[in-house]
Amino acid sequence: MTKKRKGIITWCIYDWANSAFPTVIMTFVFSTYFTKSVAKNTFLGTAQWGHAVALAGIIIALTSPIFGAIADHQGRRKPWLAFFTLLCIVASAMLWYTKPHVSDVIWALSWSVLGIIGFEIGMVFYNAMLSDLAPKNYLGRISGWAWGLGYFGGLASLLIALFVFIDGHGLWLHLDTKAAEQIRINGPFVALWFMLFAWPLFLWTPDRSPTGIPYKAALLKGLKSLYQTLLAARKNKEILKFLLSRVFYIDGLNTIFAFGGIYAAGTFRMTFTEVVQFGIAMNVAAGLGAVGFAWLDDYKGAKLTVLISLLVMIICGSTMLLVHSKLLFWIFGMGLSLCVGPVQAASRSLMVRLSPKHLVTELFGLYAFSGKATAFLGPWILGSVTLAFDSQRIGMSTVMVFLLIGGLILTRVKEV
Repeated sequence: MTKKRKGIITWCIYDWANSAFPTVIMTFVFSTYFTKSVAKNTFLGTAQWGHAVALAGIIIALTSPIFGAIADHQGRRKPWLAFFTLLCIVASAMLWYTKPHVSDVIWALSWSVLGIIGFEIGMVFYNAMLSDLAPKNYLGRISGWAWGLGYFGGLASLLIALFVFIDGHGLWLHLDTKAAEQIRINGPFVALWFMLFAWPLFLWTPDRSPTGIPYKAALLKGLKSLYQTLLAARKNKEILKFLLSRVFYIDGLNTIFAFGGIYAAGTFRMTFTEVVQFGIAMNVAAGLGAVGFAWLDDYKGAKLTVLISLLVMIICGSTMLLVHSKLLFWIFGMGLSLCVGPVQAASRSLMVRLSPKHLVTELFGLYAFSGKATAFLGPWILGSVTLAFDSQRIGMSTVMVFLLIGGLILTRVKEV
């Protein structure tokens, strides 16, 4: 195997490695444990968790463009990626000490915020490495394959968490279920998973050569460069339009992830088991979609791939809001999920195609900013509309509006 191919493969495996954190910690296991067992009550716990995620989002939005600009001037991305990867790993491991008592609320939220920051800012440097690894005619496929691998990694880690620790009660580890150790063990499990599968990237994926510029000088140059990039936004109109469109459709995607299970349980009376089964099926469909649509990305363009995926999501999502049958909800839900992966993977490759190579990490910092700056907006509007009309169906319809606005803005972007 050539060094270049090994570098690409180990880069893709990192997506498999880091996916355990958002899947197990943020979405299915630890977040539920916090709201149900650690917080004073479910309603207060939901609010506290939401505020913590929002705080992390603000920190990420404000700092990721700066870190990206510094890295562009220092050359290397791996040291930065290693630092934020380690931060996420340590934060995940420390969640083991979150006991099912209200006194541990601050502990749980503090480490969760640090974990989110480590995960998200690490992705800035990870995504930026794609521009140096992939030939232009393979950008879509490599991005899609990695994203698909990430979905399957999240699925695999979730299955282990559910069937080995939670349902299996971790008996072979002599875990104390009265102290919720079968739930808490998932923090160290995610840390071990992340560490085990991330290290090949640091061994075999090539990095840029260091420029030799000291950190302080790189900081000053990075801030100046970022300021000039923002001032020269008119010269980067296509990137600006793309990031604006992404603000809307990523808000829509994030809201689907945040409220999809709530909608399934509330409107279709799905049990917890059924919701988990639906979530597993969604991950499989999204992973298959990311891999399958990767060819369309390279042969017809990333922009068209995103637009087609958004159109299918709007059609399937709108139908899901009208049907009353669980079977039809599942069928159109899988159609929607199939296009979630391609939207994310093709967005990454489109950003690489639009970005000048010498500014790619800095611009991926702005890319992260566009995904976090208004992350509160979709959930807030959905909640407000649901409350105003006393209808989850009408509330969820706001997601389709976000996807539509994002798609319409994207049609104005010229792909290079």
